[in-house]
Amino acid sequence: MSEEHYLELCESPVQFEHASSVNNVFFDEANKQVFAVRSGGATGVVVKGPDDKNSIAFRMDDKGEVKCIKFSIGNKILAVQRTSKSVDFINFIPDYPHTEFSQECKMKNASVLGFCWTNWNEIVFITDQGIELYQVFPDKRSVKLIKSQSLSVNWYQYCPETAVLLLSTSGQGNVLQPFVFRNGTLSKMTKFEIELPVVPKPAKLSLSERDIAMATIYGQLYVMYLKHHSRTANSPSAEVVLYHLPREGLCKKSHVLKLNTTGKFALNIVDNLVVVHHQSTQVSWCVSTRYHHQCK
Repeated sequence: MSEEHYLELCESPVQFEHASSVNNVFFDEANKQVFAVRSGGATGVVVKGPDDKNSIAFRMDDKGEVKCIKFSIGNKILAVQRTSKSVDFINFIPDYPHTEFSQECKMKNASVLGFCWTNWNEIVFITDQGIELYQVFPDKRSVKLIKSQSLSVNWYQYCPETAVLLLSTSGQGNVLQPFVFRNGTLSKMTKFEIELPVVPKPAKLSLSERDIAMATIYGQLYVMYLKHHSRTANSPSAEVVLYHLPREGLCKKSHVLKLNTTGKFALNIVDNLVVVHHQSTQVSWCVSTRYHHQCK
């Protein structure tokens, strides 16, 4: 790698069939797996990850459009969401029945926004009315509710490294409620508020999940907010605002990374560096929160 560059793509990228009218593509952040689902799974599902020597290929009955699909840790149980009310499960443990079984969300009139595996046999449903933590019994093809929490939810983000789930609440979406999962339990952490550049009147959803990311930097969990200033502001350039989220105590704003430009961005963490990708210029900036050093 050239000394002039700090980042490079790996030599063996994950290759998969592109999204189309017959092929849906999903990415699971926890297992770093790409799912290519053809015709609802009837003509094949191919799963690939960066560390997998062999891809996983199988078929499943086409029971409708797949909204979300993820393996549990160790690829033992597959979870598939096809409707806004339930999640289906398929065993991939050897000698266990391969028949699908299903679980509906418990909250009345709730819609499932998505789900996250918190352990190899524990899964949390995120609905617009709260969260539901379940234990899955693959041998019995059954699911048991462990605990639930009721609150209004706009959208969510999950950090698999720390098992912290972040829920967007309130009319503007900028009040964030974190939960942490550990050994079959869920604990509520201290909620906090993201400072919006402009407070809309009347109130409307102003904070998007696309502008929020969670990451572990130097062993500490941070919530990263991609803040876009209005064009009429004195400093219209975008910023990345980092909020330090400790297991106990208040979440506080710790860093502001000024980007000195506007447009569409994406965020990554590589070797404790905050990497900001700028779409229009096709440039990525690497920023260190420890040494306040920026490079391209």
